[in-house]
Amino acid sequence: MARGFAARRARVLDTGLLLLAALALWQGLASWTAGIAIAGPLATLAYVAQLAGTAGFWSHAWATVSAFLLAFAISAVAGLLLGLALGVARFAAEVGEPILAGFYTIPKVTLYPVILLVFGLGASAKIAFGVIHGLVPVTLFTLGAVQTMPPVLPRAARALRLSPGQTMRWVLLPACLPGIVGGLRLGFSLSLLGVLIGEMFSSQRGLGFLLVNGLAQHNVRLTTSVVLVVVAFAIAVNTAMLRLSRMLTHRQ
Repeated sequence: MARGFAARRARVLDTGLLLLAALALWQGLASWTAGIAIAGPLATLAYVAQLAGTAGFWSHAWATVSAFLLAFAISAVAGLLLGLALGVARFAAEVGEPILAGFYTIPKVTLYPVILLVFGLGASAKIAFGVIHGLVPVTLFTLGAVQTMPPVLPRAARALRLSPGQTMRWVLLPACLPGIVGGLRLGFSLSLLGVLIGEMFSSQRGLGFLLVNGLAQHNVRLTTSVVLVVVAFAIAVNTAMLRLSRMLTHRQ
């Protein structure tokens, strides 16, 4: 117990030192550019508090969050089902994995005109762009987790004469859960990135639109504040999912 307390204390200390180093670097960059390219920490936090008191900011934030949640849900469910289906069929995995990996290497920005042509302007286009970013990593991580699963588990499922649905629910999902959570963690970040890029290209609502609007008006405090809000949200959720993945791995 004492050893665990010491380890937690060391992690808290390391996190505090890393945060202080990041703040020092941030302040140094702001001072070096004289506030022209990036606002300082205190000025940014004050502007975030000012933005939080306006209804317009929350309207833009909700537009981004709602589109992101839908894009991530589609990516997670479709990627999970596709990864499990490819994982249990060796021939399909050998054919599908290189195709997915090759598709993932394509710069997604080049596909945005096609997305606009198919889905048009509005929320549907940025949701589709978020799905394109998040679907493939969830699928590949799930597929990899199934392929590295101990072969005795599928044999035991066949010996017990479990149906495909029962095998997937009671055997594959519990055994592959740490890998699946890792894929969801990456898919979360990339889906959020895809939605923000979609808002930056063709949207009049959302945090991505605020970011582009701030750049166009050379409003340094606005752009820095939006980036801080997005980064803080992404770090918080990624940290929670990383802890969940470690806990599941430890239990296994």
